[in-house]
Amino acid sequence: MSERTQLRQARRLVVKIGSALLTNDGKGLDVEALGLWVDQIAELIEDGVEVVIVSSGSVAEGMSRLGWTSRPQQLHELQAAAAVGQMGLVQTWEAQFKRHDIHTAQILLTHDDLSDRKRYLNGRSTLRALLDFGVVPIVNENDTVVTDEIRFGDNDTLGALVANLIEADGLIILTDQLGLFDKDPRKHPDAQLVTERKAGDHELDAMAGGGAGALGRGGMQTKVRAARLAARSGAFTVIVGGRIEHALTRLRSGDVIGTMLLPEQGRIAARKQWLASHLQTRGQLALDDGAVRVLCLGGRSLLPVGVKGVSGQFRRGEMVSCVDQNGKEVARGLVNYDADEARAIAGRSSDRIAEVLGYISGEEMIHRDNMVIV
Repeated sequence: MSERTQLRQARRLVVKIGSALLTNDGKGLDVEALGLWVDQIAELIEDGVEVVIVSSGSVAEGMSRLGWTSRPQQLHELQAAAAVGQMGLVQTWEAQFKRHDIHTAQILLTHDDLSDRKRYLNGRSTLRALLDFGVVPIVNENDTVVTDEIRFGDNDTLGALVANLIEADGLIILTDQLGLFDKDPRKHPDAQLVTERKAGDHELDAMAGGGAGALGRGGMQTKVRAARLAARSGAFTVIVGGRIEHALTRLRSGDVIGTMLLPEQGRIAARKQWLASHLQTRGQLALDDGAVRVLCLGGRSLLPVGVKGVSGQFRRGEMVSCVDQNGKEVARGLVNYDADEARAIAGRSSDRIAEVLGYISGEEMIHRDNMVIV
């Protein structure tokens, strides 16, 4: 299957739209532009595509309504701007989709919603139900309650995590750039648009260059990272200029616009997909070389005997990171023992777990079904 054919055959897409586009570079919501994207999404839906929108713009719209010309630095001010702006943002989406007799739903997520297994599954079930009902979910980070320590960091990352969450075929990131260039087009007139690469290609890091604009938290680097995150569940990512006329429908038709970043491999099991999409871990297990080999090459469970060190405080069933002797993460998974218990049995054979702890929750520190190699 050719790469652009994947786009034509996609049945579930996440579309992320950046702040600069939605607010016309900070001048308040660009209702006309938003309406044009809605028209294109309505065409996709008519063609049998399920669409989830990850919408930036709440903080920028709030800044516009409050008369602020620069993004505030204080968390409480950002949260206030988000609360004010979210009202106008959601009302505008609802009004524009109503022209096509399409209902919308507001979904506000925090990091904990996607790092807790139960809440993750509840969120996925809700989003799937909305799509089954023909509703377009409008997703944003819940900026009014999150803190810097637990935020996603940018809506590109959120878009990738939502793609993982609903097992989307692809993520389309609409931005104020035409796509990813091989060098900065603002400084190099001969810069060439990168039309297609593997998401894991290390050359993309140098191409992505600098950071975000004044309104957003993301930049081209965050879009490349988001593409790699989406690729973990087998989803492709397209970074494309949102001001290109009929960008979404042209992509659907197979036009070669923007930059398409492709996954290295196909879909992974839904449970491991959830594990791969985690950003927040509760602790760390340091493994010996033998354990690293059997995990990475043998597809085996992690036994206590292969654990050389335990750090952090975590409970049974929480996410921990597994690192090699150089500190490089090799896997992550749901641990079978609390942190203190893990310390007590680390380095010991499985047949001594009951002797040490007085009970046994499992012969493995982490079962292979609850682990993903990273």
